Amino acid sequence: MKKAAMLCALMLSVLPAGCGGREEPKPKIEDIVQTGGSTYTCTFDGVNHDMILDMPENTESAPLVVMLPGYGQSAEDFRSTVHFEENANPLGYAVVYVTGAPDPTDRTSSVCWNSTCNPKSNKDAEFLSALALYLQKEYSLDKDRLYAAGFSNGAFMTHTLAAEAGDTFSACVSVAGKMQQSIWDKRGSSGSVSFMQITGSKDDLIPKNSDGTAEYSPDPAIEDVMSYWADSNGAVFTEELGIGKRSVLKKYENPDTCKQVWDVTVREGRHSWYAEQLHGFDTNDLILEFFEAQK
Repeated sequence: MKKAAMLCALMLSVLPAGCGGREEPKPKIEDIVQTGGSTYTCTFDGVNHDMILDMPENTESAPLVVMLPGYGQSAEDFRSTVHFEENANPLGYAVVYVTGAPDPTDRTSSVCWNSTCNPKSNKDAEFLSALALYLQKEYSLDKDRLYAAGFSNGAFMTHTLAAEAGDTFSACVSVAGKMQQSIWDKRGSSGSVSFMQITGSKDDLIPKNSDGTAEYSPDPAIEDVMSYWADSNGAVFTEELGIGKRSVLKKYENPDTCKQVWDVTVREGRHSWYAEQLHGFDTNDLILEFFEAQK
């Protein structure tokens, strides 16, 4: 980043209201400091975040993917596990891994994302929107191709971003994630964000109608959530494909807007970032295939 610009505060008007729908003073992204070659810190609403930027050779009109780690994971932890940038940068994608922050309402909390939009916790939907727009402006990235992808708690957050920050993000990906009840309860009837969900058939943390786990969960079944994403985007079923080792990909598309919903069920998959050697497909490549389909 331009060093002088990075050390200055940037005021951004991102969302018309907080997660609760109330008009609130808009926080600022402040004190962006380079701490290493591609590592930075910043504060937002008094909350500190670390991030790692992996940029392509040419950033002009490049798409951006915001990578959201799971509960307790730092940006560096997530990057060293999935290395999404190794697949994405050669295709011209900018990638930023971002660390969440402890929940101020829970003294025992590790770093995480406020995917329930608890009004007493961190304003993460606003923060991530502000960060994406800042990077778009700083690097002349493509404003129409700001994406988010996450794992576990980070994937919960992608459902929240799709519901709360559709003016910023145009497509989101959830790997082993769910939509939480507080977001489901105030969901709108129409959507503007393409969405991909990747769910393991044996992931007991994700409520499913297929195995009965939804019956005991306060959160909606992932099948119902994916029907909602398809219906709210006006997307209709187009095809079902076998991928990897007998996993299934269902595709839905709105022929007028080209918004897409992809729903992947990973056979024998548990709560993980799915690996080619185990499941026969590369999660990074599948995510990029989905983002490429948004052009």
